Amino acid sequence: MAGLEGIEVTGPLGERYEEILTPEALGLLAALQRELGARRKELLEARAERQRKLSAGGTLDFLPETAGVRGDDAWRVAAPAPGLEDRRVEITGPTDRKMTINALNSGAKVWLADFEDANTPLWNNMVEGQLNLRDALDRTIDFTDAKSGKSYALKDDGELATIVVRPRGWHMEEKHLLVDGEPMSGSLFDFGLYFFHCGRRQLEKGKGPYFYLPKMESHLEARLWNDAFNLAQDALEIPRGTIRATVLIETIPAAFEMEEILYELRDHSAGLNAGRWDYLFSVIKKFRDRGTDFVLPERNAITMTAPFMRAYTELLVRTCHKRGAHAIGGMAAFIPSRRDEEVNRVALEKVRADKTRESGDGFDGSWVAHPDLVPVCREVFDGVLGDRPNQRDRLREDVHVSAADLLNVRATPGEITEAGLRNNIDVALRYLATWLDGAGAVAIHNLMEDAATAEISRSQVWQWIYNGVATAEGQKITKEWVEQLLDEELGKIREELGQAYNEPRYDQAVELFKEVTLADEYSEFLTTPAYQQFP
Repeated sequence: MAGLEGIEVTGPLGERYEEILTPEALGLLAALQRELGARRKELLEARAERQRKLSAGGTLDFLPETAGVRGDDAWRVAAPAPGLEDRRVEITGPTDRKMTINALNSGAKVWLADFEDANTPLWNNMVEGQLNLRDALDRTIDFTDAKSGKSYALKDDGELATIVVRPRGWHMEEKHLLVDGEPMSGSLFDFGLYFFHCGRRQLEKGKGPYFYLPKMESHLEARLWNDAFNLAQDALEIPRGTIRATVLIETIPAAFEMEEILYELRDHSAGLNAGRWDYLFSVIKKFRDRGTDFVLPERNAITMTAPFMRAYTELLVRTCHKRGAHAIGGMAAFIPSRRDEEVNRVALEKVRADKTRESGDGFDGSWVAHPDLVPVCREVFDGVLGDRPNQRDRLREDVHVSAADLLNVRATPGEITEAGLRNNIDVALRYLATWLDGAGAVAIHNLMEDAATAEISRSQVWQWIYNGVATAEGQKITKEWVEQLLDEELGKIREELGQAYNEPRYDQAVELFKEVTLADEYSEFLTTPAYQQFP
């Protein structure tokens, strides 16, 4: 598909795609890419330069050049926008038709409509997801399950969650849309299409176009988003400040720039979120080659009570409330079992404890991955908030977090076992096979796994090999041993799945796993080489 000068759609055009890929929408995308694409590349190179310094022995600290922003107590972010005053429970998930209806109907206050970690960036997922969101706002969406025959439809508008869209991170490209011969930013593609088609639709519903911004590593990346918002609002003659964005603090560099990130987005800011799984991934990634001081225990042993995680989350609440912003807690990834009540009982106790800690720390709300967890999260936050929409008035002036506190990875309790290593291999293989098959949110062992948890799994294996770590049982983790365990875990999966075992997909998953865990050079994101395998 071609037409507008310098713009080429190379992906196939499915049913109704022309309703989303209109000349006017493509024109906005091209304007965003041409204005901001070069700066995006510069900021990605700045990430790489920071990594080179860290690998050479450098460290992270609060920025001296922005001390004036942190020291000025006068500024505040914009007041909460309609539909975002009360965020005590938020649900996340991809934008397929069934999830769209179930999430909006779930009883959560907010639905994070995910084009990122819970989504596979297949071309049809990216375009049809936009169609589903527009249809939901137009109330023309429905879904009938082909297997069960069950039909799904939206409740009344007043009962629906507020849609908040998460576009892809700055590192991702959309290879099916070329602007002046180059793939455009996946972030700007997702943002621009939703804003163009649904911005006014959300305003007509009494709310507005809202976004969750992932994977940022600096306030300059937040400034780029702010400029994208202003450009798009001006182009569509929508007042500046109409867009609101919540930033996921899910990289350790961003934890040192939380106030600056809020400042850059202040007229568009809706707060910060503790994206804890990606945060763990970032800690491993940034300090992967710095020895045992930065080697974490196996992922299932790491809890939110670890000192460096407590420092990060408490600083987030303090920062947000100091500036009048919402602080949103992390994901409860448990998937209820309809066959094992004991599994449910233990897991729900953990979910309740997690949300009780967050609400007690001052968070204004939190995330769940499954509609059955909405009542638990809501009950806990109801107990703290009552009729109040949030607790932004809890300033947490008792919190004082240093750079050393944020970097105190060494104090994390837990160990690395053969079982933990096997679990990392198992989860990564299962997730990658499903991701390559088109689904980005995958239920594995009663947990909702997405790209973030797969990233932790494969990054830990790479780091353990690189740093010559031994398991608690005394076995040194080597490439050769990991390859042996890889074959064994694959055999277990094959036996468990039987006829459902998708051999071509698992073959791809194995090759990709080897590429991102056994290579001498570390891959910054596993989704980047995986994306290249898509048509």
